[in-house]
Amino acid sequence: MADGSGDFRQCSPFQTDFSTNERSQSAYTPLHTFDLPRGADKHYQQQYADMYFLRLAQLKPAVEEQAEEAWGSMKIGSDTPQHVDRVLDVRQGIPSWVVGTVFVDMPLKPNVLDDISKDHWISAPPTRERYTTDGKLDMMIEDESGRLKIIGDGLDTLGLVTGCVIAILGHENIDGVFNVIDTKYADLPRQPERWEKDEASLALSGGKVKQKRPRADRVAIISGLEISGDSGNDLALVMLTEYLIGESSHPSRPDGSKKISRLIVAGGSLAHSSPIPSREEVVAKKGHKKYGYDSAAYDASPTARLDTFLSDILPTLPVTLLPGVTDPASVAIPQQPLHAALFPQSRALANSPALKNDPHLGFDSVSNPWEGDIDGWRFLGTGGQTVTDVQKYLDVDSTLDIMDAMLRWRCIAPTAPDTLWCYPFQEDDPLLVKECPHVYFAGNMPKFDFRTETGPLEQTVTLISVPKYSETGIIVFLDMETLEVTHIELGVGNPKP
Repeated sequence: MADGSGDFRQCSPFQTDFSTNERSQSAYTPLHTFDLPRGADKHYQQQYADMYFLRLAQLKPAVEEQAEEAWGSMKIGSDTPQHVDRVLDVRQGIPSWVVGTVFVDMPLKPNVLDDISKDHWISAPPTRERYTTDGKLDMMIEDESGRLKIIGDGLDTLGLVTGCVIAILGHENIDGVFNVIDTKYADLPRQPERWEKDEASLALSGGKVKQKRPRADRVAIISGLEISGDSGNDLALVMLTEYLIGESSHPSRPDGSKKISRLIVAGGSLAHSSPIPSREEVVAKKGHKKYGYDSAAYDASPTARLDTFLSDILPTLPVTLLPGVTDPASVAIPQQPLHAALFPQSRALANSPALKNDPHLGFDSVSNPWEGDIDGWRFLGTGGQTVTDVQKYLDVDSTLDIMDAMLRWRCIAPTAPDTLWCYPFQEDDPLLVKECPHVYFAGNMPKFDFRTETGPLEQTVTLISVPKYSETGIIVFLDMETLEVTHIELGVGNPKP
């Protein structure tokens, strides 16, 4: 407004107060459960068979406890079932129970010998979506002593896959086959109380354990951004950015993003960033070696767009980034964090090795699977490969059923290393669930879904199936006080026909 002389240069400043959005800060503690050794400490000479024996040794006491509680005083006719320590010690006609690792012989399952023989052919057959067939599958249980074939009507209704550790009750028939009457598994382990880890750390440091904490807001989870080198999904990415930084809102969420305290990206951020070349491509390139940067073979624009997306939202919203099957990370699980060199703009706000447990991290590139504490709740999440591979063994369409079964088996990747590539662990297997999470999510799933499961010790787990954002435009929200799950759809995805 001008003064009395009409000179706008001498007017007073504008008195309008502009509203600002302030986010509450979430208490964030990454646990680094799945970090692999670095440099010379990382070895691949170990035998993968040792992984199954290690899992059996670690899970056997918990499975035996469940079996003893269920079958300890049980009668089959006039006999009490005997506990047999080894699979090959089972005796014909005597009711007994034994603990071992399941092995399912599936003819459509990948075989390393078949992979070697494919070198003699021009092209390999396509990857199968399912390993199941219409015929009867051979199922066995094994331990360090050997294998025992198992049959039974109850096995047909159970979702059992290679690698899960169970106890079987029954008897061996004259054919040397164990007829199963019932099965037991470890079930959910102990679940930590909310804020248990934070309060334990405070107690060790001599601080006040019980604190009055502010009300927590929401955590947003997305997956499958599938950023490519073209401009096909630019609109979807722009609308997501505008929503997350508060420049736009949604009818079901008029408060926009100001109640979001952290964003989790559950894999699939890039679209086929590191495709494995076919045999024809390898043969065609022989004799045409090219040194240095080859723009025809490598396109940096997908990672540049991902970096731009992250740098736009990081000043106002912390991000936890998991790699996925199409991201430039190791194929074998646990996939290690995406390298900071991929994010020249965002890495200024990334964690450094010296600040691994800094609660104020803006950008945390983590492993897949990933485990951490947010606002006192224990989170366990994957980019989806572990769930997808188990689904190939079963005629089950519900990803939540598979996720629930994996937690109750206490192993989030039972099919590794049989059909899912993984690091050959020897002394300890981080893929075993040692503490029950409060939230378990899987990215890049066919559809959005969620439910709550309860364990034998009153454990409560929220299971979340997160679909691809590029196909659905869905953002999942988790209320960090009630663990209530909601979602919005921005309506910019490209749904499958």
